[in-house]
Amino acid sequence: MLSTRRFVIALLATLTLVACSSGPEVVAEVEEPTPPPPAPVQVSLLAFNDFHGHIEGPSGTVTVDGEKVNAGGAAYLAAHIAAFKAENRNTVVVAAGDLVGASPLASALFNDEPTIEALGMAGLEIAAVGNHEFDHGVDELLRLQNGGCHPTRGCTEGRSFAGASFRYLAANVTYKESGQTMFPAVEIREFDGVKIAFIGLTLEKTPDIVVPTGITTVDFANEITTINALVPGLRAQGIEAIVVLIHEGGFPTVGADDINGCPDISGPIVAIAKGVDDAVDVIVSGHTHQPYICEIGGKLVTSSQSYGRLLTHIALVLDPTTGDVVKRSAKQQVIHHDITENARLAEHVATYVELSAPLASRPVAKIKADLLRQNNEAGESVLGRIIADAQLAATAPADRGRAVIAFMNPGGIREALLFAPPNAEKGIVTYSQMYTVQPFGNNLITMTLTGAQIHRLLEQQWQEQDRVRILQVSKGFTYNWNPDKEAGERVDPKSIKLAGKVLDPAKDYRVTVNNFLANGGDAFTVLTEGTNLLGGPLDLDVLVTYFQKNSPVKAPAEARVKISKK
Repeated sequence: MLSTRRFVIALLATLTLVACSSGPEVVAEVEEPTPPPPAPVQVSLLAFNDFHGHIEGPSGTVTVDGEKVNAGGAAYLAAHIAAFKAENRNTVVVAAGDLVGASPLASALFNDEPTIEALGMAGLEIAAVGNHEFDHGVDELLRLQNGGCHPTRGCTEGRSFAGASFRYLAANVTYKESGQTMFPAVEIREFDGVKIAFIGLTLEKTPDIVVPTGITTVDFANEITTINALVPGLRAQGIEAIVVLIHEGGFPTVGADDINGCPDISGPIVAIAKGVDDAVDVIVSGHTHQPYICEIGGKLVTSSQSYGRLLTHIALVLDPTTGDVVKRSAKQQVIHHDITENARLAEHVATYVELSAPLASRPVAKIKADLLRQNNEAGESVLGRIIADAQLAATAPADRGRAVIAFMNPGGIREALLFAPPNAEKGIVTYSQMYTVQPFGNNLITMTLTGAQIHRLLEQQWQEQDRVRILQVSKGFTYNWNPDKEAGERVDPKSIKLAGKVLDPAKDYRVTVNNFLANGGDAFTVLTEGTNLLGGPLDLDVLVTYFQKNSPVKAPAEARVKISKK
């Protein structure tokens, strides 16, 4: 017999089992934790423009807080790029054209192959074409992209040339015969599942500023139309982040020493930024050699000056779900030398500097003061006068053209001649320095123009208000222009004089220009009407000879072009 206590315990246990088995099972609900949203994608764009073959550093100065700082050089550019890449694996290096052309001797003497190789080694991945990419024509630009020896000069020191490791883009450059783009229009990159489209193109007016004979097989389309035509196709692919790399730019007009600012920006890039589709997020620009970071038409617009002195760091934050750019900012990085240079690139540059040294270091002449290319109010420069005088001197003899006037395009004067340049002897001008002044290798052409045609030529200086180009003129030729008059009526015909006598509209005059101008370059189309053409020597050879004969060279003081508001 069970005791009373044991009986009660057994009874309670039985009742518990009955209760559990007779009712529905109760299960406690556990709330699943909400997964965190995917993290935004951080992408860095490292951008530069207008490198122009300046592989050797420093390539110039940058004004920071009112002080000039030496900057540039491919080996240092590479070091700064590597430092940024170490901070963010989602980094792409881009450029907005004119990587080559008008280059210093260490690159130009070897067909700019050293620059193409150096920029690839530095990490460049995507680049728009610029007008200077077409300096030697379509075929030569294709060779720089695809590789192979130069068709007439061969390969340097028996070495092969593999071509660019980065990709050129040319959305608005199409073959006349097929309508196909010369290079791809777009490059698409993906970062942590989010795609960014890069559209690359050059300025529509490239044909006006390169030698026409080199680009006869291609057309250049409008920048805004080209970009806007590409946007719908990109969005149809689900791409919401769009970056434009364009070789066209603007001009900060006030406080331009602020490399991170956008003081009163003007120029073609303003209309382009406002005119392109709002789907475009960032525009990396160039061509004007100006530093700026702007917000124009709802787009971030940047430019990193020139010659590899600045690198623009553009930080993008992308929504991983929609692919949209939700935040963007930019800041200029000075390519200073307070960093260890890229050793491999430094060796690469040193090789070509050494190969070019015998010619580059050869003394040519002496100067007593800086010979600057900066224009005065009327549009003349000291160096422009000297170059025009040199060209006149070379073509004035009876057997060389009988020239009485020479005109020089200001865009062909690439650098000043300084009395005390960095790393050089004071007052001594070397061949390398002369080369940087006139690096294009243009031949002189002497032609016959009437006085009326010369008047039309002078009026063509203002046919494009955003690109006024005052021709540099030789001694003995003078004229006045009135800024208050309408374009086409700014030069008083009675003020156009040669040796003090007014030009006769009906009389013939022998005029010297370079072959770039003779072919209608810079939109000086009247020069294509010249008759009795006679080819002459290279412009650089002429300048070197003039300096040798007139050493020490002094700055011509007399004004040849004057402003008159009467």
